[in-house]
Amino acid sequence: MIRVHANGETVIDWEDWSAPLRQFAHASGLVVSAYDAHARRQIGPLHSSRTAALLAGSTLWREGGAGALLEQELAIQVLDHGAAVAASFCDALRVCAMPLTRFGKTYGVVVYGWTLSDFSSPMACDRIARQVGLLGHALWGEVRLESPVSDARMAVLTALLRTLVDSSDRHREAIAEVNRVNRAREQFLATVSHEMRTPLAALSLRLELMQRTMPDLPDAAKASIGMMRKHVAQETLMVNDLIDASRTLTGQMSIERKPVSLGQVLHDAVSTVEINAHHKQITLQVTPADYAERVIIEADGQRLQQVVWNLLLNAVKFTPEGGRIALNVRQEPRHAVIDVIDSGQGIEAHDLPHVFGAFNLQKQGNDTGLGLGLYIARHIVELHGGTITVTSLGLGHGATFSIRLPLAAA
Repeated sequence: MIRVHANGETVIDWEDWSAPLRQFAHASGLVVSAYDAHARRQIGPLHSSRTAALLAGSTLWREGGAGALLEQELAIQVLDHGAAVAASFCDALRVCAMPLTRFGKTYGVVVYGWTLSDFSSPMACDRIARQVGLLGHALWGEVRLESPVSDARMAVLTALLRTLVDSSDRHREAIAEVNRVNRAREQFLATVSHEMRTPLAALSLRLELMQRTMPDLPDAAKASIGMMRKHVAQETLMVNDLIDASRTLTGQMSIERKPVSLGQVLHDAVSTVEINAHHKQITLQVTPADYAERVIIEADGQRLQQVVWNLLLNAVKFTPEGGRIALNVRQEPRHAVIDVIDSGQGIEAHDLPHVFGAFNLQKQGNDTGLGLGLYIARHIVELHGGTITVTSLGLGHGATFSIRLPLAAA
């Protein structure tokens, strides 16, 4: 995996490379190592043959050993030129190296091989053994029991390793590009949202001043100003949703939890939507009648009120005139449960899994919003250690949103 720090530095998670390279080493019988952009070994040597196991117990691949120095030299050549190279150790063991690249830039090297291309001899084994501190006859005893790796077979194994490396690097390129796009989107949302909030606030204030200080305006002008204030308020809500969404995406949204009365939170949320329900002649019923005011929870009252208000506002928006909305509260041994039930248009089964997604805008009967309200609501509830779910029997059968929140400790 490749991570990019805030300062733009690319960091390679070499642990993510261990598994595929280990599998290749076991399947091919080759010895495999990986080096970073500074020619420092990060993985290996990985091996599976008895000969390689004997060599691993020698000085060959230890720091400063002849094999380690040869691998490092090959890694430096690959990093300098960006191309595969090969060499031999004691004119017998074949060693190869190939680059790891991302977006055309070499960030590491895979060194592999340490095999004989033909049947060896006791003299060749003795020559190798003297270089690494082994007994020649011990090395010969292992080498003569293993088949050499011919040039043709080595070419096939190199092609397989090249395919493994390229596919892994292209996969990592795709992940890095997706992460870059996500970061750009989050930064764009945050910047644009904040830049839009200031002029909207100024416009709202000027319209309010006009209504207060210019009472003699014609009725048509007053109606136009009132309509403009309504549109500005809608735009402000959408900007606030964008800001909350950007904070959610960047992990910057936080809550301040303290003991609060659930009844007070619910009462404040209901009071903000009662006028909307009244205009559509929708019956809004709360059970119990005291809004469960004695139920105490650890919560950010303002943020939780935002969640309930959003659910109630959606219920009003998607419930036809003369419909019914119920806000039911019940207390369980460790949780408080809030149900918002409406007799509105309902949700189709294939849409239910996507209700709480970002920018998931319900088109039917909805002429405002960005589709962020339920996405933000879910995040706020989860910050409280709770859950929010939705059920519906389908179009025309209404919907039920349920919030479960942990109770405050006694």
